[in-house]
Amino acid sequence: MINKKHKFAEILKKYNYRLHSGDIVAGTITHNEKIGFLVDIGTDKVGYLPKEELIINFNNIIQNNLMLINTTRDFFLITENINTKQYILSIKRLDYIRAWKRIKQMYIEDIIFKLPIYHINKGGIITYLEGIQGFIPKSHVCCKIKSNITSKILTINDNKNQLILSNKSAQLKISSHKFKIGELLYGKIIILKSYGLFIDIYGIKALLHISEIGNINHNTKAFIKGQLIKIKIIHLNIKHGQVSASIRQLKNGTTHHQQ
Repeated sequence: MINKKHKFAEILKKYNYRLHSGDIVAGTITHNEKIGFLVDIGTDKVGYLPKEELIINFNNIIQNNLMLINTTRDFFLITENINTKQYILSIKRLDYIRAWKRIKQMYIEDIIFKLPIYHINKGGIITYLEGIQGFIPKSHVCCKIKSNITSKILTINDNKNQLILSNKSAQLKISSHKFKIGELLYGKIIILKSYGLFIDIYGIKALLHISEIGNINHNTKAFIKGQLIKIKIIHLNIKHGQVSASIRQLKNGTTHHQQ
């Protein structure tokens, strides 16, 4: 084993191989120290893995540091400590980079997934996808909240570590075969506002704007919560989970375009 290490170091020296910040290197964790680990990366300088560079979120807490000894894996090289002559390594940053690559692929493929709910506040729901914290705004939640929530990615920005998800968009995509532009459906009134009504159709919240009510002088007072009414689908935006309905257009063929 020692001969192999020396041979590897000699090869690196022969080819004048130099490590730089941002490189991904292979190494084996050899010793557990008070605030970090020593890592053999096959060079004359030892690697050092601070314990705060182990994980990207609290869900992957390693209970026993001794379990890491003799683990061989890839590391992200943060920098070189000139004073200690050590390469400062990270698992967390490498996992972060790879997690965002997977998230970007999920976004491209428009994947729907169930995620655990970790916290609910006035603004919405906090969850985690691939170890990255995600947020589902309250305006993008349409189902009853349980321990898990069906979601899909709405927007991503890895530079700002921003991951916004939508439950409404996921539910609408799942039920998209039930919603067609111009289709006549029945829905239950669940919310009355001055600007219109919100109607539950197959578990999806649709907006019946006051301008689409028609011959009741654009007044929502003629309706009551829980009332079942017939509507026409006039607008769909699956990406943002938006459905618009009309009563006014029940007797004519005017529709908006699907987005």
